[in-house]
Amino acid sequence: MSTIETENLCGLKRKDFQTTINGKKTDLYILRNRLGYEVAITNYGGAIVAIMVPDKDGKVANVIQGHDNIQDVINSPEPYLSTLIGRYGNRICRGQFTLNGKEYQLAINNGPNALHGGPTGFHARVWDARQMGPRSLALHYVSAYGEEGFTGEYRVTVEYTFTDNNELVIEYLASTNKKTIMNLTHHAFFSLQGIANPTPVINDQVCEINADFFIPIDETSIPTGEILKVAGTPFDFRTPKPIGQDIDADDEQIKNGAGYDHCFVLNKREEGELSFAARLREPVSGRTLDVYTTEPGMQIYTDNWADGYAGQHGATFPRRSAICFECQHFPDSPNRPYFPSVVLNPGEQYKQKTIYRFGAE
Repeated sequence: MSTIETENLCGLKRKDFQTTINGKKTDLYILRNRLGYEVAITNYGGAIVAIMVPDKDGKVANVIQGHDNIQDVINSPEPYLSTLIGRYGNRICRGQFTLNGKEYQLAINNGPNALHGGPTGFHARVWDARQMGPRSLALHYVSAYGEEGFTGEYRVTVEYTFTDNNELVIEYLASTNKKTIMNLTHHAFFSLQGIANPTPVINDQVCEINADFFIPIDETSIPTGEILKVAGTPFDFRTPKPIGQDIDADDEQIKNGAGYDHCFVLNKREEGELSFAARLREPVSGRTLDVYTTEPGMQIYTDNWADGYAGQHGATFPRRSAICFECQHFPDSPNRPYFPSVVLNPGEQYKQKTIYRFGAE
């Protein structure tokens, strides 16, 4: 961690992220690789507040949406802005599921449904932090039995590593003392051209997604239960295309998501393999982002509800100025037994690895 604040490329100050919440201290942690590039993270919600990487001309900018002080992180108009998500990422229909014959009711915080672990999910918790050298940070949290309506005491460690190849590696490990459900992810809002006032929209960014199938949703964004081919739909990103090409297509699924807000079924040779999920190229800066994950699905969200609210260093975040690649299990899986299981039993270990690799061409 830099001792001289001005050395930080991101211009963020530790003191602006330091407070105490329910007896636990928040702070800012800077990961710096040997190339001198940076990732800045706070242990409040595991929020990534800066990723400083170069464009094709070597110009460095922050390519993730975030805030520049702890109060704005806590009170963000977008509560999940570039945070960790748990215990259950994405939506659960009416917040209800059955486990071991017992019915559970979660908080309803997204229309008629439960979203992203509830209003006080992992995004709104202070995690215990341990920085392990200049390039690695471990966050640990114990989710108490009954927290946000979930069963079991749930122990989670999330490790962030920023490699010398400009890869942000996020590894998740979790265990429980009682049968429970879990679906962890990171809700990074990527703006590859760099955040600004206003941050440019993503329509011209060229996206490729390694998925032959996607999960259609109803008008409340809950899976219909089908798994459909992307072929012949606005969801076909198997060949790279601009995000904006079909984002407002006359299509029921696009209307239900107000754009893209859908889970893609990633092509896998075997369950749990670390494989290519997506590639994004920003034509103005030349920046690229490649996504690899062990997860079976990836929610693509094109920031359809932002309204130009203020972020870091005077930046503003208009509608569709970011894209999220949330690697995860499928939404509403507890109510869809034929979806990959999200049940975790005592004695088992939950593991996930996702890599975001930044480049320029």
